[in-house]
Amino acid sequence: MRSVHLSVVSAQSCEAQRRSAVELRGVGKTFTSRTGQVEVLRGLNLSLQDGEFLAIVGPSGSGKSTVLNLLAGLDQPTSGAVFCRGEPVAAVNTGIGYLTQHDSLLPWRTVEQNIAVPLELRNIGRTEIAARVRDLIAQVGLEGFERHYPSQLSGGMRKRAMLARTLIYDPPVLLMDEPFGPLDAQLKLALQAELLKLWSAHRKTVVFVTHDIVEAITLADRVLVFSSRPCQIRLDEPIAIPRPREVHEVRFHPAFEEHYRRLWTALEPPARRPS
Repeated sequence: MRSVHLSVVSAQSCEAQRRSAVELRGVGKTFTSRTGQVEVLRGLNLSLQDGEFLAIVGPSGSGKSTVLNLLAGLDQPTSGAVFCRGEPVAAVNTGIGYLTQHDSLLPWRTVEQNIAVPLELRNIGRTEIAARVRDLIAQVGLEGFERHYPSQLSGGMRKRAMLARTLIYDPPVLLMDEPFGPLDAQLKLALQAELLKLWSAHRKTVVFVTHDIVEAITLADRVLVFSSRPCQIRLDEPIAIPRPREVHEVRFHPAFEEHYRRLWTALEPPARRPS
């Protein structure tokens, strides 16, 4: 009997290891506009394992943000199914963190008060909230700015505060929609380095949308290239650059140029590709 029990436990463990952290199965999404139906996704299949960092690039309107909204449960597919950690996403997905490109800090709250919001909504005790907020503030480099209001912060500091607020309740999956897009090049590199450090420490599953191929190669384990709508995956590119990575050094790695060439070729409209 004992051996049978061990076999069952072993089989269950293997099944848990095979289970994807997030998965889209044959997902289609069509929106209704004033001019008619707009098909954004068609039969999209996508899966990530626990702790995997996936970047998605593609032309504007190709469905990148739509995929994030489906995973977050903010929208529902027209066809197919969306799963997070083995469970279907049928409503707002409170088990994920979602960091958008828009500044969503509450202007009447200080940095520490903004970061605390998700824990307050979960009725966590004040002592624990204070300890976790203090720890996250240190991790994202905002010590000394705890009592500043958003209007008193630089763009990079606000992004750090938003990242800390997203991480504070320890979600296993992070969705990031061009979070560093509007920032200048130097600040973007600094925040990319901060994100890689945090990811290495916590190993969250990340789906990161960007228009920047260099950023995608720098951060991700894999990069998907989306076609124009209705979206198909043109390329699934594993990144052969070892970790840990230094953001200033990635473009000098021998594999970088080939990754960049393949991703750019896949992004380029078919009419402009050489015959």
